[in-house]
Amino acid sequence: MKIALIIACIGHIICGITDCMLAYMKNGRFEFSDVKDNKKMQKVFEGASLKQIELAMLIGVFALFMTAFGYIGVSKLICENSPAVGYIMLGASVFFIVLIAAHHVLCGATEWFYVRLGRTGDALEAIMDFFKRTSPAAIAYAGLLVFDILLFVMVVTGKTFIPRWACVFNTLPAFLILAPTKIPAKGNIANAFMFLGLAVLL
Repeated sequence: MKIALIIACIGHIICGITDCMLAYMKNGRFEFSDVKDNKKMQKVFEGASLKQIELAMLIGVFALFMTAFGYIGVSKLICENSPAVGYIMLGASVFFIVLIAAHHVLCGATEWFYVRLGRTGDALEAIMDFFKRTSPAAIAYAGLLVFDILLFVMVVTGKTFIPRWACVFNTLPAFLILAPTKIPAKGNIANAFMFLGLAVLL
């Protein structure tokens, strides 16, 4: 179990790095609000490396599947006390991992095509249309939310052998603390914190 949790922690750290590879270009950080102004987009993505974007997509998917070890491990742990809840968490985590991997690639693809098509106004319009049409993949976060809420409730109510105070080792409180900051890859940091804390505890 401990090894599975550590692998998941490392997976989220690596995925966080790939998120930064998609956010930080040669000329600065890409903010989603930049899509409203193609001049800002052109400046940020000037000289952007297609290789960097490609590696971010591919490595990110591999890293996300590394995290599956942790989600499945925690779900099996909860199954020992509540099979119904454990299986719901398992289904939610699989839902999250599969769709978030697709979402990660689709986000990278929008950047790749924007750069490859010359960073023109038409290119921006095309990639935004593509992004809007594929954005439903972001529903993946609903699976993560279900997993985190159920884990928090099971621990804080004392329905597992994990001490109640360990409910802090959860993505939700960690993300709420990080949300107001400008730290990149907040979600991956919060998830890595959860798995690292559980690995130390267990």
